Amino acid sequence: MWWIYALLSALFAALTAIFAKIGIKGVDTDLATAIRTVIVLLLAWAIVFFKGSNHTIGALTKTNWTFLILSGCATGLSWICYFRALQLGEVSQVAPVDKLSVALAIVLAAVFLGEPLTVKTGIAATLIIVGTLVLIF
Repeated sequence: MWWIYALLSALFAALTAIFAKIGIKGVDTDLATAIRTVIVLLLAWAIVFFKGSNHTIGALTKTNWTFLILSGCATGLSWICYFRALQLGEVSQVAPVDKLSVALAIVLAAVFLGEPLTVKTGIAATLIIVGTLVLIF
């Protein structure tokens, strides 16, 4: 079941690139990121309230809060850089380079989370890195 959500995530990420490229034309990318963030914020809280998950907020630990805040900061910085890259480059170049995050996540998960780095995931990460380098140069 996880792979269905992962595929939907990829689809929505692809649409994000297309919609953003059109939407940022002639717009300050930081302003565009702020607008996008408000929309994401409203949508996320609407889902939380719709599902009734808001009642579990008190169960969050200090560790949960710390790493969710760090994740939010990383997301915000990623979006700011992504929108600027989209404004300067082509979607067909920026989006695949952005997906270098997949290879980086594989390596970081092995280092920091102790997740296994199999031959298969190692080859996949290497191919992503090589593909990214081909796009850049």
